[in-house]
Amino acid sequence: MNRFAAWTIIGLTLTFLIGPFVIIIGAALSAGNVMSFPPEGLSLQWFAKVFAIDSFRTSFAISILLGLGSPLAALVLGVPASYAMARYDIRGAATVRLLVSAPIIVPGIIVGLALLRYMVIPTGIGLLGALFLAHTALVLPYAVRVVSASMDNLRVDIEEAATLLGCSRMGAFTRVVLPNIRGGILAAFILGFVTSFNEVPVALFLSGPGITTLPIDMIGYMEMNYDPSVAALAALLALLSITVIFAAEKFLGLSRYV
Repeated sequence: MNRFAAWTIIGLTLTFLIGPFVIIIGAALSAGNVMSFPPEGLSLQWFAKVFAIDSFRTSFAISILLGLGSPLAALVLGVPASYAMARYDIRGAATVRLLVSAPIIVPGIIVGLALLRYMVIPTGIGLLGALFLAHTALVLPYAVRVVSASMDNLRVDIEEAATLLGCSRMGAFTRVVLPNIRGGILAAFILGFVTSFNEVPVALFLSGPGITTLPIDMIGYMEMNYDPSVAALAALLALLSITVIFAAEKFLGLSRYV
């Protein structure tokens, strides 16, 4: 393959990946009253309107709450599980890893319907609690996989040296293991935050009046309105996700863990 063909393929790939984002930004900057591309003039009015819509502010707060809370809960479960599978010879460890990955493998629509039918309706747990549990289950595989990768790269003899010097097993875990895998823990948290914040299929079943995540609120808004404010909000969310991922790559080396 010559250089021209290689650059052509790269250009087409980048166009396919970045093209939708460019279109969304163009529509968000439109001065018209209807979402369109190319934009009808240029204006920032729709970015200002995003912050004036009450439902967007409420659903954004719920998405942030879930995006921060569910990765933390997943790490509370995932870090001990990863440590146990890395340090002890557990029968069926491969099966456990496969079961932990089930939320990624099973379509989100099935997960949402199952939680609605067999958890929310029978127990009356409430939509916010159900969303929290669902998001925790969805990001748990990332916590286990990323932290497990960090555990596999951590030398066992460092922890054994700490215990030989008089440190308890728990003390060695908190003083030696955790500081050495903090990069993996932070990477898992960031991946979990982005996954939770952008989750749609499960939230479709578990949202209701007053309890709606931002992506679902955007879908509902577009059913009644077709102005560029949704495009402006989508552009802001895309920029937020890109900023988080780039910062994680720069300061944590995210690509080492995923």
